[in-house]
Amino acid sequence: MSFFRNALAVCACLSGLAAPVRADIPVQWYTTAGEDSFQIPGHAERTDIVYAGRQQLSIERQGSVTRFIATVTYDRRESGAATHATSVFSSKLLADGEQRDESGGDPDYLTILHQPFSIELDAPTLRDLRGLVRPVPFDFPSPMTGATLHGSLRRLPDAMLGGHRVLGIAFEARGPLNGSLPERPETALSGTITMNGTAYYAYADALLTALDATLQIVGRVANSGQNDAVTIVYKRTIRPQTP
Repeated sequence: MSFFRNALAVCACLSGLAAPVRADIPVQWYTTAGEDSFQIPGHAERTDIVYAGRQQLSIERQGSVTRFIATVTYDRRESGAATHATSVFSSKLLADGEQRDESGGDPDYLTILHQPFSIELDAPTLRDLRGLVRPVPFDFPSPMTGATLHGSLRRLPDAMLGGHRVLGIAFEARGPLNGSLPERPETALSGTITMNGTAYYAYADALLTALDATLQIVGRVANSGQNDAVTIVYKRTIRPQTP
């Protein structure tokens, strides 16, 4: 199984419908937090959006396929106004280790399934990560343009989270950005995109237990004659919680 999925992407709209969880299906609980900040040329004020909520991850084993459903309820605060929302995202983990998304009702990218990290590792991948003794290089596609981001992966010390011993991994990567702004497809942006984060996997079941992920964009509007830099930062934090 690949440790990394699609890199963290962003947008700012609200939708979603809660999905029922059967009592006989294992459930993992998490707290969820996030912050988006935008500094765009021509706008005097910086825009900040803050997210805080709680989510449940249901896990259903069906032979060699595992189905995951993440349901997050959260508050979204922007310019002093708060909105309450519920989002749902579901994925299947196939026998070959591929994580295939089934449905995406998570526009603010807050569910644990909608992140750069795989939700669960197979035994060989967990063993390989456990054996890392020095940083190793890796590449993966940019979430906005498809251009390759170059980075490194390193092992973190083991820790205890939610009563479970976990394996920690940190990564950082950087690459060019030549494309549109997330919410302004008509605006071409030239600059750099940087990603960094940490992920912790439980030794007991190889499930993603906690993560931090940050994506930063720094650049300028192409062919605009403006010298003001565009700065966009997206942060997501998910931690285990006892229900």
